[in-house]
Amino acid sequence: MIIEYLGHSSFKLTESTGTSVVCDPYSEEVGFCMPTVDADAVTVSHQHYDHNALNLIGGNPVIIDKDEIHDLHGVEINSIKSFHDECRGKKRGENIIFKFRMDGIDVCHLGDLGEACSSDLIETLLPVNVLLIPVGGTYTIDAEMAKEYVDRIMPDIVIPMHYRTKDCKLDIDKVDEFLKLFDSECIEEIDGNSIELSRIDLSGETKIIVLRRT
Repeated sequence: MIIEYLGHSSFKLTESTGTSVVCDPYSEEVGFCMPTVDADAVTVSHQHYDHNALNLIGGNPVIIDKDEIHDLHGVEINSIKSFHDECRGKKRGENIIFKFRMDGIDVCHLGDLGEACSSDLIETLLPVNVLLIPVGGTYTIDAEMAKEYVDRIMPDIVIPMHYRTKDCKLDIDKVDEFLKLFDSECIEEIDGNSIELSRIDLSGETKIIVLRRT
């Protein structure tokens, strides 16, 4: 499978069969423009402008923005209800976590998760090979809480998202705050926005991979 980082919290996930899903497309109000891409489906974690710009995705995709189970040409898509804040949604509402199974790899996109790490939620999420996790704080979990999720989920690969970059207008932290919580030998910063993975790339030891929006 191919994981392509589109910026902010948006990714395009493509199975070897060609079936593709875009997660959380964003409006240019974040400070930069969403790339033009096509997809078979689009998942929306919640209805905020930096996660629901459906009009920017081509290909007449299926829209998945509810707590449902989908089989998209053999790609399993499961959704898990969670909260956008630490007050059970009283501040910012609910958030949908999406899990995808592509080419035998379990990918979890946490959306704008804001709630504290709990045993019940962790048990619901497992197993996870690739974890796409917000780290910027303010509107989501922050770096330290993200580290706790990583430690308890123990994925093979962690890709941070929803952090401040040069053009970002949101009041959130840079990815560095998250990276400094890990040993440097388990961090790989890619000079590009995509990686290709297969089961043989899953070592059982957690690696942090930082992808750059191009």
